Amino acid sequence: MALQHASSGDVIDVRPYGARIDGAQSIALFKSNQLEVMRLVLPAGHRMPPHHVPGEITIQCLEGVVRVDVAAASHDLPTGHLMYVAGGVEHALTAIESASVLVTIAL
Repeated sequence: MALQHASSGDVIDVRPYGARIDGAQSIALFKSNQLEVMRLVLPAGHRMPPHHVPGEITIQCLEGVVRVDVAAASHDLPTGHLMYVAGGVEHALTAIESASVLVTIAL
């Protein structure tokens, strides 16, 4: 069965999972011709290897802490913080503690 993405006007709950985070899964929330929004769930210690996407992205930490390696630097992104990454720039994510992040990609 195909994943149902949000439609115009839909309300999406992106509150922290809290104690339920260990049972949560990553999910694509919305995708159009110009924009994609995903909620990634990263267990503590999980690493998303270096990669890049053509479009600009934002990474917003909803809970936990993720380390973002971008360009020649590493930045810890705690709950409530957001990072912008230019299109085509290689980046990697590592969960310092179990985390969920909201990723927005301009397509």
